[in-house]
Amino acid sequence: MTPSNRHTVIIGTGRSIPPRVVPNSEFLDNEFFMDYGQPVEPGTNQRVIEKFQQITDIGERRYADDDVMASDLGTEAGAAAIEDSGIDPESLDYLIVAHNFGDILADNPRIDLVPSLAARVKQNLAIANPACIAYDLPFGCPGWVQGLIHTDYFLRSGDASRALVIGAETLSRISDPHDRDSMIYSDGAGATVLEAHEGAEKVGILAHAARSDTIDHAKLLWMGESYNPEFEDNRLFLKMYGRKLYNYALTKVPGVVKQSLDRAGLELSDVKKVFLHQANAKMDEAILIRLFRLCEAGEPDISAVMPMSISWLGNSSVATVPTLLDLVRKGEMDGHTLEAGDIVVFASVGAGMNVNSVVYRWV
Repeated sequence: MTPSNRHTVIIGTGRSIPPRVVPNSEFLDNEFFMDYGQPVEPGTNQRVIEKFQQITDIGERRYADDDVMASDLGTEAGAAAIEDSGIDPESLDYLIVAHNFGDILADNPRIDLVPSLAARVKQNLAIANPACIAYDLPFGCPGWVQGLIHTDYFLRSGDASRALVIGAETLSRISDPHDRDSMIYSDGAGATVLEAHEGAEKVGILAHAARSDTIDHAKLLWMGESYNPEFEDNRLFLKMYGRKLYNYALTKVPGVVKQSLDRAGLELSDVKKVFLHQANAKMDEAILIRLFRLCEAGEPDISAVMPMSISWLGNSSVATVPTLLDLVRKGEMDGHTLEAGDIVVFASVGAGMNVNSVVYRWV
């Protein structure tokens, strides 16, 4: 068997969606600041929230219970993907966990990265095999998609046969309650089991592309103090230049997706579904429109091509794409199904700034 005959296919998916629902109404009493020391006019939170929902389409999001951490969510999603695949977890060669902030306790919000989340998940899953290599992948929101890219290299080379790739995050614990952007963030995890298949037919991962623009864009997201100058805790919170990030995504994501399609020898018209990172509904719709224009494919039927979960799950960073995939694959997203032979695209953009795209033929 030669590497050219090996193909990376998804054989199982899973997710962990926290049960705690946080509607937008829970932010009505927040004291928001426009910037450091500049409070939003009192009594305007209702208008702020209405405008926020118009732009992002987020009406609610999910937060993990106080005693649940990112590695716990990752474990639940990973266990579900393993059960779905029907494999023996001891047969895994790699266990990759994409995240950005490690485990964060609700009552002691400090980032905990040692041991790695992958090591914790492997222990939680009781995988004893020392040849199952567990490591973390911090790559911003595109981390899970980048995990697919890593796995594709491992499996097609013949170095490995199976891998579990997880995206897990608890963004609610690093969001500033005095920052309006805090309404974007949520918690969750998604996972996939991938396996090397032998055969002449090209299935599974067909191609991928990625880019990192750091010179001018590395700090579009950063960690900073609370916007409330009287906030007593000196811990750091996730901050972003929203408009600049929006413009970056619209400028760069379509080109990376087209590059991955070109490498696969496919046209955009061949694609049935685009699984795009659930960051902001208006941004995702604008990205899809620009992609269709770049590929000279007319105007997209957005609701048919691009499944969306952001309205009720919010932005859980690395977890958004694998969670969305699991929902669609298991028939839990109205109007969206996957059948053998379907071409799909997984794409994301986030901190770094990083963009990536994977073209996949469903088996």
